[in-house]
Amino acid sequence: MEERRRDDVYPADALAAIARAARFDQPPITAEQLSREPDALKDVDVLLTGWGAPVIDAELLARAPRLKAVLHAAGSVKHIVTDASWDRGIEVASAAAANAEPVAELTAAQIVLAARGVAASRRLYRERRNLSAAHAAHGATGRTVGLWALGEIGRRVAERLRGSALTVLAHDPFADAAQAASLGVTLVTLEELFERSDVVSLHAPLLPETTGMIGRGLLERMPQGAVLINTARGGLIDEQGLVDVLRRRPDLTAQLDVTVVEPPAADSELWELTNIELTPHVAGSMGDDRGAMGRLVADELGRLAQGLPLQHRVGRDQLARMA
Repeated sequence: MEERRRDDVYPADALAAIARAARFDQPPITAEQLSREPDALKDVDVLLTGWGAPVIDAELLARAPRLKAVLHAAGSVKHIVTDASWDRGIEVASAAAANAEPVAELTAAQIVLAARGVAASRRLYRERRNLSAAHAAHGATGRTVGLWALGEIGRRVAERLRGSALTVLAHDPFADAAQAASLGVTLVTLEELFERSDVVSLHAPLLPETTGMIGRGLLERMPQGAVLINTARGGLIDEQGLVDVLRRRPDLTAQLDVTVVEPPAADSELWELTNIELTPHVAGSMGDDRGAMGRLVADELGRLAQGLPLQHRVGRDQLARMA
């Protein structure tokens, strides 16, 4: 993995747990070592990886004849696994669940603030310099939140909002009524989600069919004063469409933690509009939060060593609807 992140992702307690589960008496294999030493992986049974991991393709597998599992201390494994690794029967686990926790935490906080009208009141306060709370914001009671997708993060956001004064809707073609009921959400179409929600939060994976899916048509359906939150992937939104709609409708707010290009170009219109709030991809595992991913991988390694099934296993059939 990227060496600059290793100490955060694999703190001392995670390394100690790894050492209890397996022989782990060598320094981590670096990308440079991998390129210059053909036999670097010949005795490796399990790869513990993270951001910047090599692709597990036929060439790498030929150099790792004993490899049985890849435990990835990051989110998506889509960019590192290949047909060759699945065909070989390599077990794959991802720490996406650990990475999802801080994203859900931040997103749920943003949703509550947005439902209370904080974003719009912040702008009014700056413009007028004299504004009472009664005229600036409102309570969250009776407000409706819409979640686009109930994957790892969307589910956690829904769980945090359950029991609140908010009504929660969701759109997810893979979710069923029983799952929705367990989360306290009502399933609706994507169009209805945008029409009814005071706050819409995006949690869908970026796939060819979801790229640019949130465009002018859906955005124009949003109610007066609504807020769009994106802590997922910038490419889900047609950014020019978003700029056009928000320019016409200053009552709307977009809170974007992710954009198509990060950061946006210096002359991007995203910087210009006061009803677009940008943050530099701060949702997700930062600093000490990253250690949760290494601990999850250490737990999975312990299960593997005991012959137990992986709790965070990823199968080939899941990739099509994963980020």
